[in-house]
Amino acid sequence: MMTTTELAQVLFTTALQPSDRLSAFQIRDAVVERLCSCGGDPSWCAAYVAQEAGDHPETYVARMRWALDAVAGAYDSAYDGSLAAA
Repeated sequence: MMTTTELAQVLFTTALQPSDRLSAFQIRDAVVERLCSCGGDPSWCAAYVAQEAGDHPETYVARMRWALDAVAGAYDSAYDGSLAAA
């Protein structure tokens, strides 16, 4: 089971954009795909997010806020309030 923050960090590293009209399925699918490409290790995503926060602080906050909101909605709707990676 992953936390909302961990899921958001994984989503943050995908090519999805806040301006895209994404379904909950697309968000969950992107998270699973990214986790698979990282060998299931979310720490890779956390390291990337930290680097982006340092390199691009002007865009980091807005993207992370979007990622947090997106995974909260996508996983809440799929799992009746419990956040878990598929």
